[in-house]
Amino acid sequence: MRWRVAIVFSVLSLGSLSATTQAQSDAINADCGCLWEGSFSEVAPQADLVLLGQVQAIKGNAVDLVPETIFKGTFWLDTLRVWMKTQDYCRPPAEYFALGSRWVMALSQIEERPEDSFNPSTPNQSFGRLLDYQLSSCGGYWLRVNGNTVTGNLVADMPRFYHQPDMSPVLVDLVAGYLAGTVPESALIEASRVRPEAVDTLIFDTRSFLRGQEDWIEDGDGDGDD
Repeated sequence: MRWRVAIVFSVLSLGSLSATTQAQSDAINADCGCLWEGSFSEVAPQADLVLLGQVQAIKGNAVDLVPETIFKGTFWLDTLRVWMKTQDYCRPPAEYFALGSRWVMALSQIEERPEDSFNPSTPNQSFGRLLDYQLSSCGGYWLRVNGNTVTGNLVADMPRFYHQPDMSPVLVDLVAGYLAGTVPESALIEASRVRPEAVDTLIFDTRSFLRGQEDWIEDGDGDGDD
């Protein structure tokens, strides 16, 4: 059984070692005044709802998401409204999340609203409706999705308020495993480390080799399981 786990984990790790991303030039809302609450791996476990979704519409300072996968919490509707920055609220701007883009978000539900939450002179800008969700910029509350991988402020050693740091993309499945408690944070840290381009060649060679060994792996399934 141990060798099977080792092979699966190795394939997951190798699959995440694709070309590294470029650092985002500016921090988002670093001057907002809030304290940094932690990277995604630190804040997501405490969120009300963690999901992967695609941006369907942008309405004022709100973004409508079509949920694809719920990692934590429950949600049953076809679309989800997430309220972004307006006034001095510590949230990212709605325009940062382009139409059609896909994201993993760790959200908090709006359970109460401040008295000045709506200004009639700016009707398309609002704190948000009760029981909708809001996205904070005071931590790594979102990850950009590209195919089956994510990038963003994922683990604790990444710079504060930078949401596209230098890193290797990490498999969505690995992040899901972390949220489910089956993958340790150390695996996320290892998978996100920046690797030299030479490693990419090794990855593709290894993938080709593993595809050629599928029959052998299946044949060995009955041996050595403890």
